[in-house]
Amino acid sequence: MATILLTGATGYIASHTWLALQSAGYSVVGVDDFSNSSPEVLNRIQELGGQRPVFAQADVNDGAALDAVFAAHRIDAVVHFAACKAVGESAAEPLKYYANNLGGLVSVCQAMQRHGVKTFVFSSSATVYGEPQFLPYTEDHPLAAMNVYGRTKLYGEQVLRDLEAADPTWNIAWLRYFNPVGAHESGRMGEDPRGVPNNLMPYVQQVAVGRREFLSVYGGDYDTPDGTGVRDYLHVMDLAEGHVAAVRYLLNEKKSVTVNLGTGVGVSVLDLVKAFERAAGKPIAYKIVDRRPGDLPAYYADATLAKALLGWSAKRDIDQMCADSWRWQSGNPNGY
Repeated sequence: MATILLTGATGYIASHTWLALQSAGYSVVGVDDFSNSSPEVLNRIQELGGQRPVFAQADVNDGAALDAVFAAHRIDAVVHFAACKAVGESAAEPLKYYANNLGGLVSVCQAMQRHGVKTFVFSSSATVYGEPQFLPYTEDHPLAAMNVYGRTKLYGEQVLRDLEAADPTWNIAWLRYFNPVGAHESGRMGEDPRGVPNNLMPYVQQVAVGRREFLSVYGGDYDTPDGTGVRDYLHVMDLAEGHVAAVRYLLNEKKSVTVNLGTGVGVSVLDLVKAFERAAGKPIAYKIVDRRPGDLPAYYADATLAKALLGWSAKRDIDQMCADSWRWQSGNPNGY
């Protein structure tokens, strides 16, 4: 089977994708600099996948380090996860985000070009759509990212479209994620953010395990069924399997594709809290506080194109997302 290079390989989504690719029969080579992940992830991948991970510690902006990886392995496709991803931090440190998210993307593509590899899966984001002109978002919704992080994904998409226009032998998948949550069903791998979590689910998990006193719910007066924000939460293993489907499509069909990866179901903040309470068997303390600037009332995917083209659709519901998250957090209260 083909060999797939994962960048940002020990991060949350990439580590789960590593296992999904292996279980689909692919060989995996991982690259990460551990700037936002733990080396312990490699031990868990070995434990769960039954084979020693092939891995190089390297920064994706280091062209010579990437050349060494390509020289050592016959790479058939690259799945590019390596990026900074906190919306708030991106506003405070835009240069860091542009340097890493766009610089890293260009560096990886240049290394691929030098080694004749032209099959590429890009980890994009629903943030490229910006404020909804209509819901659910389809892939032809206008693009208008509302924050620095989203713009790095939008400009990254454009870099790749320009690359494909200049050289149509590139096969590229643009995968626009909605809100990844959950953990590996074993409870041995999951999301382990550094510092204060930026996303809802890890914050809820940390309240449940006693690391934080309560959850701040930003806004209780939106025009939604219960007044709290509505999002499209997607189990990380469904998302991982979406990457496997994209790799398979590119290698078999030899043509590019742009798809949303989501469930198509909107879930409110309080719905998720209630589901987590069911999973954990305990109440989650929360307070409704002021809205955050830039937050949208609601957004969710139209994921029918992913099903039509990739044969992929999300299988796991919000209760499984919460049950798997709780299994991970309760078994690893301090993360990795």
